[in-house]
Order: sequence, then structure tokens, then C-alpha cells
Amino acid sequence: MSEARLVYEKRDVVAHIRFDNPSAHNALTHQMWCDLRDVCRQIAQDPSVRVVTFRGVGGKAFISGTDISGFAGFTSGRDGIAYERHIDECMAAVDALPVTTIAIIEGWAVGGGLNIFSAADFRIATPDARFASPLGRTIANCLSISSCARIAGAIGVTMAKRMLLLGEVVSAQEMMTKGVLYSVVEPAAMDAAVDELCQRAAANAPLTTRASKEMMRRLSYANLPNVDDLIEQVYGSEDFKRGVANFVAKNKTVPQWRGS
Repeated sequence: MSEARLVYEKRDVVAHIRFDNPSAHNALTHQMWCDLRDVCRQIAQDPSVRVVTFRGVGGKAFISGTDISGFAGFTSGRDGIAYERHIDECMAAVDALPVTTIAIIEGWAVGGGLNIFSAADFRIATPDARFASPLGRTIANCLSISSCARIAGAIGVTMAKRMLLLGEVVSAQEMMTKGVLYSVVEPAAMDAAVDELCQRAAANAPLTTRASKEMMRRLSYANLPNVDDLIEQVYGSEDFKRGVANFVAKNKTVPQWRGS
């Protein structure tokens, strides 16, 4: 079994980031999150890069979520605040990329995968791709305000509520109908479709791309309220502890949540 890792490769003007943890459906470990942050910061300082792609290894999943084994060591809701701030720091590096970003979705994009998917400027998926953020049916944690803004901004508030409040799984076809996806492509044609989109994006004036992205980023995150009280309440709850224990035990039954 290969070690979970983030792989970075630059070819010409395109930077490729791959999430390599196929035995866990490309779930992101703490180190993978840190490496994502660091690589994105590195790319942001490289004027020769015009496009960045994100892709999971193995063709079965983009990212299935985050490795939550560390949650078992949380002792209070303050641990949840610290965790969400760390994720925000990593995601901020993705948001701040001054070039066009493309997410390539094959299979599942869940949890953290949906977050990174939402941060991308364009998204291409295979017909079997599925999208979800079933926090309320699995672990009973919550997102940060930045993550909520990012996901709702990308897929729409109504669809975000379907995922977060009902635990629904959304298909690639519906995502395409709603305009969330740039295109749906058969696996055999994916590489060619990605190359074509990369070439088109790379031909754009870089200062136009940089300014346009930064303007939209500032609009998306302007005046977000502080929600530490909500995060602390959720991560400090018995429901959260119950959800983590249930998930680690690989129990497929949805716990009986008590709201405390």
C-alpha cells in the first residue's frame, strides 16, 4: 500500500496537483492538506504557471473527504475551531491562486473534496461522478463560514442545503444541468478535454485572469461573520463524539442524534 501523498508536477505552463491515497479513496490526511497549502503558495509565486489542475489518483474518486482519525483526540469545541481554521488556511491558498484552476472529477467528491471542487474555476467530471457533504449523517460536525460561502457560491444555496441538511448525493448530470460543471466527459476522452481547456485558459491575458479572480475572491469573502460560537458548540457536543466513534468503527448505521 502506497503512502498517502500529494503529487505536484509542472508541465510547460500547467501545474498538476494530484491527490494520491487511492486505498482510502483519496481521503486527505493532515500532511496532504499542509502540502496542498504549501504547493499552492509556491505556484502563486511562479509567474510561468498559467493553469492549475486538481485530480484524484486511480479514477475512482476525486477526494472522498478528510482523514478524521485525529477527531478522536478532540477534547473540547475549541479543538474544532482550531481544525476549521487550519482547513481555512489551506483552502485560502487554493482560493488565492492567481491563475485558472480546473478540478477533474472521476467518482466521488465528498467533504473536503467538495470544498476543493468548489474552489476551482472550472470543473470537468465523468458521468459516474457523485457529489456530497453528508456531515449531519456521518460525523455530526460542521463547516467553517468560509467553506459554507465557497460551497454555496459554487453550487448554489439550495443544493448546498440538500447536501448539508438532507445528506443527499448529487449526480454529475444534475450538476451539469445546474451549470456547476463545465462539461461531463467519458473517461477515455478526459485527458483530451482537460488539455483543450488548459490551452484555452493559458491563452488568456494573465493580468486579466489575475485581476478577475481576485475581484471575485474579495466579493465572495467580504464581511463574513464570526461563527466560532457555532463551531465550538458542534465540535464540543456528545453527538460529535458519537459520530466520530461510529465512523471510526465503520458502522454504516446513522447514529441516533440527540442535539447535545
